[in-house]
Amino acid sequence: MKGNAGQDSGHRAAGPPAIRAIHQATQEKLAKLGIADEFDLMLHLPLRYDDETHLYPIGDVPLNKAVQVEGNITHSEILFRPRRQLVCQVEDGSGSLFMRFLNFYGSQVKAYSKGVRVRLLGEIRSGFFGVEMVHPKCRVIHKHTPLPETLTPVYPSTAGLSSETLRRLIQQALQQIADNNQQREDLETLPEALLKRYRLPGFWDSVFFLHNPPPEASIALLQQRTHPAWQRIKFDELLAQQLSMRLHYQQRRSGSAPVLREKKELTSALLQSLPFQLTRGQQNAFSEIRKDLVTGHPMQRLLQGDVGSGKTVVAALAVLAAVENGYQAALMAPTEILAEQLYQKFSGWLDPLFAPRGLMIAWLSGSQKPKQRENMLASIAQGSASVAIGTHALVQEHVEFHRLGLAIVDEQHRFGVHQRLALRMKGTAARMVPHQLMMSATPIPRTLSMSYYADLDVSVIDELPPGRFPVVTKLIADERREEVTGRIREACRSGKQAYWVCPLIEESEALQLKTALETHGKLAATFPELEIGLVHGRLSAREKSAAMESFRKGETQLLVATTVIEVGVDVPNASLMVIEHAERMGLSQLHQLRGRVGRGGEASICILLYQKPLSPIARERLRIIFEHANGFEIAHEDLKLRGPGEFLGARQSGVPMLRFANLEQDGNLLAAAQTAASEFLREHPYAAQRHLQRWLGKKSEYLRA
Repeated sequence: MKGNAGQDSGHRAAGPPAIRAIHQATQEKLAKLGIADEFDLMLHLPLRYDDETHLYPIGDVPLNKAVQVEGNITHSEILFRPRRQLVCQVEDGSGSLFMRFLNFYGSQVKAYSKGVRVRLLGEIRSGFFGVEMVHPKCRVIHKHTPLPETLTPVYPSTAGLSSETLRRLIQQALQQIADNNQQREDLETLPEALLKRYRLPGFWDSVFFLHNPPPEASIALLQQRTHPAWQRIKFDELLAQQLSMRLHYQQRRSGSAPVLREKKELTSALLQSLPFQLTRGQQNAFSEIRKDLVTGHPMQRLLQGDVGSGKTVVAALAVLAAVENGYQAALMAPTEILAEQLYQKFSGWLDPLFAPRGLMIAWLSGSQKPKQRENMLASIAQGSASVAIGTHALVQEHVEFHRLGLAIVDEQHRFGVHQRLALRMKGTAARMVPHQLMMSATPIPRTLSMSYYADLDVSVIDELPPGRFPVVTKLIADERREEVTGRIREACRSGKQAYWVCPLIEESEALQLKTALETHGKLAATFPELEIGLVHGRLSAREKSAAMESFRKGETQLLVATTVIEVGVDVPNASLMVIEHAERMGLSQLHQLRGRVGRGGEASICILLYQKPLSPIARERLRIIFEHANGFEIAHEDLKLRGPGEFLGARQSGVPMLRFANLEQDGNLLAAAQTAASEFLREHPYAAQRHLQRWLGKKSEYLRA
């Protein structure tokens, strides 16, 4: 079929045909599967296929293979060996086999009686009675029932809606379109040139084939979704995603943002004052940010780098680029501990530069005293605070900025879409959208960056600062706990500090996890000679701050903590970390926690304490974190384990996930869709909109924050 998508001159495609009149209850069940019209039915594609196109002689059936046979029931009875079961013997002249039902209805006993002819589909096994099928697909045959001419699709279903019912409804929808040449033509959204370039079959041909594959079609290719018909469907889905991302990108880039010219006043002063040189990766990242800031269009850039790669100083340089142009900058972090760490680090770097110029940094959190909070809000609103650092308290309604030019979101995946958008909207009073920089220490695999982050410009810091040693990771079973406490004592006696991380702060009998409170008490008894601190989520902000400050100053040798220290904590003298119940944590969390050590000039160790027995997924996670130190490699493995939905988390709230394409397997299709999207939008804008409407509907209007 030839693509007519290039003909954009006023021709409108017919909307999706409505489902023919069916019972209301069936419509409600279809809605649970996301099926609202006949186009949805067409795209409700099979999970797998049964081959019912030919029969095996019973005497020649192969063991451990699913086959179809036909014969007469010669014996049927209910047995109790060892449980109640229906057993029927079926013969066809070449041999006999038994079919067994462990769960059955009285109607089946009657239907499968002696003399009835049946057609069975199931896996052949060697059982107690001989060759048998257990719970086969069984049809009673009346007179001559022809074999199907195509493979039989098996569809995803829901309670009360059988695969057979779905098959019937889908075939009705397909037949309605097959009988209408105009509808078939209107289904094609891609231009002929694009189909030829990527050797793609037509859309209607692909859909019809997947619902009605001929007997000679390879079931393996179909079920692995590598058949050309599947490639077309997946390409269309990926192309729609790319079109949506490109449109969002273009829409944002069409807005106006402050022109932050390269003045090199404060930025140069900071670079000269730092006790270290920027790495090549840091320099490249800041150069890319710099180019965005001078364009007059809103920057929407993601800065990613591994744990400890130095993203914070790049963010500080971006902040100064805004300040030296007379604009404010805001930096939002997900937790008070991280926000306060950033505030302290920025104060150390920027206060010497700000004080002579009468500038200041505001600190805003939900736990501040009313008077202090009031003063901070006033300084932000009046513009005397050039930089505001805080938690989500920054996006509350009563927070007003005088002249916001740059919004930075640290650990952006920990925030929802609306929180990120709310921060950006704080600077739109003068019809100018502030530049936005998002940072993440959870590296994003390349395929995710090409797909779900395709609407962002991405900068990557791909190296660690000189002098950083890789953290040595050790896996130790809980039964060897005494060895671990010995390592703690040895490290602290030598003047070093250590973390002991616990997942929960309250006892959970179901999970049998050690709590931070209990662990703190036990370690205090084990190490009476050490000062042992405690940090967890139930402490007030002041208590957390005091505990962290004591550890930072070296007054506390051992810090017992929950995962509130996952990000942002930077104590160079801490060279040893113990993580309890590591088998229950995710890869990203383990890697982030491990990154809290190894920040000084000496080699550090992270001990992962685990309890036996390990589940297969826990064993795999521990293997990955043990074998890999590079965050990008870990993220790639994590994506394979969890899939994009779990990996992306809160950032993707509201963004439709891929139904058919697999980023791990379909990287070539993703690259092709990315290349095709810009050309498609430019040369066939109407067809591109039709394509988007088909695949995303109203979701295509979602504007990412």
